[in-house]
Amino acid sequence: MALNGLDNANLIAVGQVLAIPPLSPDTTPSYRIIPDSLLVRGPGSAGFDVSAFISAQPGYINQALDRVAMRLADGSVRMDILTAADIVTRVSTEFSVDPRLLLALLEYRAGWLSGMPPEALRTHPMISEEASGEIDRAGLYRQLSWAANELNRGYYGWKYEGWNILDFDNGVRIRYAPDLNAATVGLQHMLHLYRDEILWQIDVGPDGFFQTYARLFGNPAAIDAGLVTSADGLTQPALTLPFGAGETWYFTGGPHGAWGNGSAWGAVDFAPPDDRADGVLCFTSAFWTVAVAPGVIARSGDGVVVLDLDGDGDETTGWTILYLHIAADGRVGQGMRLAAGDRIGRPACEGGFSTATHLHLARRYNGEWLPAYCHACRDSEVEPLTLSGWRVVGFRNQEYQGYMMAGGERREADQGRNNPLNQIQW
Repeated sequence: MALNGLDNANLIAVGQVLAIPPLSPDTTPSYRIIPDSLLVRGPGSAGFDVSAFISAQPGYINQALDRVAMRLADGSVRMDILTAADIVTRVSTEFSVDPRLLLALLEYRAGWLSGMPPEALRTHPMISEEASGEIDRAGLYRQLSWAANELNRGYYGWKYEGWNILDFDNGVRIRYAPDLNAATVGLQHMLHLYRDEILWQIDVGPDGFFQTYARLFGNPAAIDAGLVTSADGLTQPALTLPFGAGETWYFTGGPHGAWGNGSAWGAVDFAPPDDRADGVLCFTSAFWTVAVAPGVIARSGDGVVVLDLDGDGDETTGWTILYLHIAADGRVGQGMRLAAGDRIGRPACEGGFSTATHLHLARRYNGEWLPAYCHACRDSEVEPLTLSGWRVVGFRNQEYQGYMMAGGERREADQGRNNPLNQIQW
């Protein structure tokens, strides 16, 4: 805006020429802060006891409570009071970010583990109230959710969207060092937001955040659990569409954030064929979602069901499928072993954020969200999400947009129910 003399970023005209700020010849520091396995909630994460670790800390974290909203099947909201241990565990599980990273950031940014922070850092330990603008980010749950989402944005943007530039608020634009790993990019991105460039250089160097992490948990390189991803020739197992054969559902959402818009755009949405003449948007469907493959239920609750395809019940290892917005009434229980086509539950508005009844479906491998369609995979390709032969295709930088292809047929993502091009069956 400054370079082009713009007073209002929403007022530009067809044919107007816009100058783009030049890239600095510098690159971000090439220091690798943590390995990828310590950002993703993958192998090794499940063995870390969040509650036991927090209870051993002398600081404010043991006193902190927060009121957290839980969306119910009919769209209403229940407020739960959660401890810091509950919240760290919940955010880690939802966003699939390792809990140790979240705890280390709480200590580095606000001293929550070792001391008693001032009031401003108790309500806003990650991003200040001023930087949040009109968005209410007060409280530990919102604060950690923001941090986890931005960590994921950098991680997956680098790995699957071809990110190579970091923009600072003062207009400075520099390239990411080419020899970085995705987790370090995630931290460089998250830590640069609303941060002075000189202080950020310290944050991402060997004397910054790394020292806090190493003091709390040890040298990251020594506890690297390893992370097997698409670079190792990953092949998606055969998956069916998540509803009964012969039923016609609506393909309402193309590739979008698996959990939060910063994660890999690994999710697609389907709406059940209920015909509601009363105009109610949030309700428990009469139709069932089903298992897309054989597996065991690794998690079930708060609108979420996780189907673990390797059958060990650990969602941090192997292939897992996330079902979101599943009503509590009739929802399959944790530990149940299912065959392909067995009932999971009925779509509603429960869990996460939803304004209308639908199913949100995403896939992970070793805790890492996999994009439903990869535009710029780094080093190796990720197979598009394919369900009953229908292959997902997304549009770059257009969240929720895209289509599914099977043979010569094509189904467009559309939120309505009157477009035959979004009706899909198998």
